[in-house]
Amino acid sequence: MALTVAKLLALKADVLGLRLLTDESTAEREIPTDEVISPGLVLAGFSQRFTHTRSQVLGETEITYLASLTPDQRREAIVRFLSYDLPVVFVTKALDPPAGMIEMANERGIPIVATRLKTGEFYGAIKSFLESRFAPSTFLHGSLADVYGVGLLFMGRSGIGKSECVLDLVERGHRLVADDQVRVTRRSGGILIGRGNAVLGFHMEIRGVGIIDIRSLFGIRSVRLQKRIEVVVRLEDWDESTPVERVGLDEERTGILDVEIPLVRVPLNPGKNITVIAEVVAMNHLQKFAGGHTAEQFNERLIERMRTRAETETYLEEDYE
Repeated sequence: MALTVAKLLALKADVLGLRLLTDESTAEREIPTDEVISPGLVLAGFSQRFTHTRSQVLGETEITYLASLTPDQRREAIVRFLSYDLPVVFVTKALDPPAGMIEMANERGIPIVATRLKTGEFYGAIKSFLESRFAPSTFLHGSLADVYGVGLLFMGRSGIGKSECVLDLVERGHRLVADDQVRVTRRSGGILIGRGNAVLGFHMEIRGVGIIDIRSLFGIRSVRLQKRIEVVVRLEDWDESTPVERVGLDEERTGILDVEIPLVRVPLNPGKNITVIAEVVAMNHLQKFAGGHTAEQFNERLIERMRTRAETETYLEEDYE
């Protein structure tokens, strides 16, 4: 859904201390982007690189500058500024806009919104909200769990056992984030955040049992609202003809919303403890961040051992005493 100024006021008026200064009809204007800037030099007359599609913020510096101008200069600066099709103009620190700005904005249909926050505080709060609102997102069929602080996204065909695996993890003290439908959002820096469907909540379907409520059964500590997705664990049917990674040197990756993250394929066969494997996947991921890559270290030791052995054999072959 499009984000209008009216929608922004409904969602964040109390948190950000927002108050519409222009007519209510101006609040129907749409905010098209998550970018927020100060008008800067456009107030002084330089407008060649002015991006009018961004939300504008007038802080104490801009208001003080406009107040320092003569009435004619100030009116000229305001007319020039409001001649663009601006989505919204925020005025921070509950400052009063320059005389005549409200009237001109009403004529142009441009909303002017006051906030009680300081300029720096407002920038941080509004950019965080807008980035979250405009972030690319998608829904994936899978189950997301927090295992030792690592977000594991379990994927695979329907009925392969994703929910049962996460249920076992919850019973072992880990936390459910989402089951069946995972809403994935890409934040700045290539961070993928997963959360559950608002309607499904923390409910889970277990074949043969039915729908259960994880939070009611295991308590509030067994769930969390969202988690960064760090590893995809793909559960697959066992197939002897399909090659399986045995050492761990060739790390596979997969893309979600154009972000590459590690992918671990786990073939299923009778008797395999998927829960313990999932815990090991999480711990192995943490170990890599701490600088310990088991497969690479083992390979290096093996190469060093072979090199040393070859040197020893060469020495013995050349020793005639």
